[in-house]
Amino acid sequence: MESAPFPEEVSERNVCVVGSELVENYTVYIIEVTDGEHRWTVKHRYSDFHDLHEKLTTEKKVDRRLLPPKKMLGKNSKSLVERRQKELELYLQTLLLQFPQATPSPLASFLHFHLYEINGITAALAEELFHKGEQLLQAGEVFSLRPLQLYSVSQQLRLAKPTCFNGDAKTDLGHILDFTCRLRYLKVCGTRGPVGTSNIQESSLPFDLSVFKSLLQIEISECSSEQIQGLSSLRSSLATLSIHYSTETMMLILVPEASEFSQWEAEGAEGAESGCPVTAVIPTWRNLTTLDMSHNCISTIDNSVKLIPKVEFLDLSYNQLSTVENLQHLYNLVHVDLAYNSLRVLEAAHTRLGNIKTLSLAGNQLDQLTGLTKLYSLVNLDLSHNQLAQLEEIRNIGSLPCLEKLNLSSNPMCIIPDYRTKVLAQFGDRAAEVCLDCKVTTEKELDTVEVLKAIQKAKEVKDRMSSGDRKISEETRLSVAAPPHLSPSSPPSSSSCCSSAVTPPAVTSSSSSSSSSSSCSAQQAACPSQEVTSTEEAAVPSTVLPPVDAAPPPASFNPSTHLLSAEMAQVQQPAVSLSEHAQCGASASLTLTTTSTTPTITVWPLSSANRICRKSRWRQLCLLLFLLQTS
Repeated sequence: MESAPFPEEVSERNVCVVGSELVENYTVYIIEVTDGEHRWTVKHRYSDFHDLHEKLTTEKKVDRRLLPPKKMLGKNSKSLVERRQKELELYLQTLLLQFPQATPSPLASFLHFHLYEINGITAALAEELFHKGEQLLQAGEVFSLRPLQLYSVSQQLRLAKPTCFNGDAKTDLGHILDFTCRLRYLKVCGTRGPVGTSNIQESSLPFDLSVFKSLLQIEISECSSEQIQGLSSLRSSLATLSIHYSTETMMLILVPEASEFSQWEAEGAEGAESGCPVTAVIPTWRNLTTLDMSHNCISTIDNSVKLIPKVEFLDLSYNQLSTVENLQHLYNLVHVDLAYNSLRVLEAAHTRLGNIKTLSLAGNQLDQLTGLTKLYSLVNLDLSHNQLAQLEEIRNIGSLPCLEKLNLSSNPMCIIPDYRTKVLAQFGDRAAEVCLDCKVTTEKELDTVEVLKAIQKAKEVKDRMSSGDRKISEETRLSVAAPPHLSPSSPPSSSSCCSSAVTPPAVTSSSSSSSSSSSCSAQQAACPSQEVTSTEEAAVPSTVLPPVDAAPPPASFNPSTHLLSAEMAQVQQPAVSLSEHAQCGASASLTLTTTSTTPTITVWPLSSANRICRKSRWRQLCLLLFLLQTS
């Protein structure tokens, strides 16, 4: 909405009594006052007219006969009220003609000029500051002004009028200018709809803030961005700027000059970055550290933030943001409030928000937290009133080292049983340091968290073991499916001892154990998956072992007929141990031990994973039986 221009002169005023009302036992007359395009109504009974007339006759020498006389009888009769209505209207019009330039204070107050008329508003404000201005400045309190008051002051300064139009020094405009030059804290609060009983829309009245030279803090609400003028003159002094219900873009507030230039650049920035010629260099807000633009209709964070590099506290809550952009230009950000916007996803937040400590994302539509994993400086995080349903999402923030306050209230996950302890468990050893949903963690909750952590660790170990078993089983399946002369773990040219066929080395008789050791070493080198250990206790004749691929013994084969004879039992026999480190998982071993009496065969149980290697184990058993026979 376009703002109304400042008028060049004050329009003529008019007054008329438009009606009357009967209130209890007296009549109230309705007076309509017109000042240019502005109109308002005032209600007074006849006694109010009489009091006004007494003051004017005393102070301004007004003719006493001008006011119609009182009536004791029939004062509320219809005929009398209608006649008196016309007489009172003539009375007021005569007074306005008698005082065209400076309206007497009693008359101005009677017609509510101090509420709706420019001269009356500035006179009332000047008189107030004459009495209380110095006290307010020393107290350092926030001073409130209405847009209509600022509009009146701005218009008075534009008009070629005396600063004291009614001759009263207390109402001099100089009192206002002196006060505004030294004021530090200002609040400008407009209204929706007409002001009081008038047709005045404050949102259409432009006002100039350049009369304020020392402002540190200003709050503006219920004013359109088009009517705010002179705000850029505060760039060198303002530290806190708050704008509410006033704008649709940040640009209109931070860079009001942008509408005048096709290309602009912030002061101190390189114009070549844009790739276009720069037509204007806009000064930055040198001391602005707090920017509150909540409760507006902002849908995007535009590049006007380049002009506020020192901002530490940024509040953009209750807007219409769907993305977060350009905040990487704010290197000093500490606290960011993006609550109650339209955010669904926040990706790589650390690239835009930097090392912030407080972040509010309440009241959005977030259902995942993957973009918050690298906000390592974050201390306070508000995620209430979102769409977070999965506890796994908390893992994305569970590793943040500085997080102390977390609010997850009013999310779908809050209905999960033991919700608090399950969330705290995601923080591991830092669970005691986290305050969840504004409630301090109790000792009982910490005990439960420790149990959940132990269960989680056990589950992780089990998952790793299951994963390892599955991997080994897959390798064994591939090994069994491979041809006998090939092995997954050895090249085709090497020995195939790692496959289902095992070819053991020849066992020779010797007085020393060196040949046996070297034979075992050779066997181990040829097949890493098997270990053959020979302990020689006595010399035995050398024997050549049959090939492993020999057929299994016939059904009539009786091992007892091939045992050592009594004569040979007197000779100490070698103890041979075969250990197969199965390719399928846990190791299984077959041990042959010969003593001076009866040889013993010990078959160690194999794991379930090795059941598919039965052919290989059968061949090894045949080998051991043959060793027993030949020994």
